[in-house]
Formats: sequence, structure tokens, C-alpha cells
Amino acid sequence: MDIIYSTWPWYVAGPLITLTMFLLLKMGKKFGMSSNLRTMCSIGGAGKFADFFKFDWKKDSWNLYVVAGVIVGGFVALQFLTPTAPQINPDVVAKLQELGINSTNTAFLPTELFSLESLLTVKGFAIIIIGGFLVGFGARYAGGCTSGHAISGLSNLQLPSLIAVIGFFIGGLIMVHLIFPLIF
Repeated sequence: MDIIYSTWPWYVAGPLITLTMFLLLKMGKKFGMSSNLRTMCSIGGAGKFADFFKFDWKKDSWNLYVVAGVIVGGFVALQFLTPTAPQINPDVVAKLQELGINSTNTAFLPTELFSLESLLTVKGFAIIIIGGFLVGFGARYAGGCTSGHAISGLSNLQLPSLIAVIGFFIGGLIMVHLIFPLIF
């Protein structure tokens, strides 16, 4: 159990990701999470309303098992394999406390942001709606999400994926250092 509880070093996780990508490439498959939304919308009949959803979703339905595995794996890890919240760097804790987030090192997610009470406020609801739209729009505009571009696209040496990943990092830095302090 110590192996499961501990963080895996790069020399274990990296080759496992490499092996997975090699097998997907050999099978002619692409890895990514945001493409599953398109697949689910197509299954639900969205092709009647937009041509974007008119495609053979059955050839991509295998990736829905990945989504199901992530959900089930996350539930199992939270319920049975996670004894305590991870400890965050003290400098980060101090900066978060300056922004009014005091639940660090006691919860997996800051309760000031992700509790039901916080999400049901006008500010919390607006953040979820606007943030969800921006993430969804960004993933579609970039032609994929961070996992698709950073893992699958870069392993295929695709220049658009490199540009997208650089954009993701720049956007993350702007969010953390400029926008996040304004919101909170």
C-alpha cells in the first residue's frame, strides 16, 4: 500500500505514460478528455442542431471508458486511499491566507471556493459559469484540452500542440498572478 499512497517518481510515471501513448499511437487513437464532450453531445443528438456534432462517434466511444475510469478512480482514491489532505508549501499557504483562503492543509479543495455555500452565492455561481465557459471555449478553440495537447499532441511532435501548451502556461500564469487576486 505504501507504493499506492506515495507519489510516483518521474522515472516510473514517465515510462508508463510513454507506454500508454505508444499503444494508443499503434492503435491509431488519440488521447484527450475534452473530445469526450463532443462525443457525448453527438450521442445525445446534437448533430440535429450543429454540423460539428455530425461524425462517427462510435469510433471515439472507447475514450468514454477513460472518463468513467477517471471518475471511478477519483472516487476510490478519495474514499479509500487518501488518509489526509496534502501539505502545501508554507509560502503558498501564506499567500492564500492573504487572499482569505484559510482551509489549506485541512481540505483537498479550499472550502472558501468550493463549498456548497460558496458556490450558491452570486459571485461563486458567476465564477463557475464564466470559468466553465472560458475553459470550454478555450479547449474547443485550441482544438483540445491540456491533456490532449500536452500528452498526445506533444508525443506526436505536433507544432500546434506545442503552441497550445505554451498558451496554457501563459494563461495559467496570468490567471494566478493577475486575475485571481482581483477576484478574491
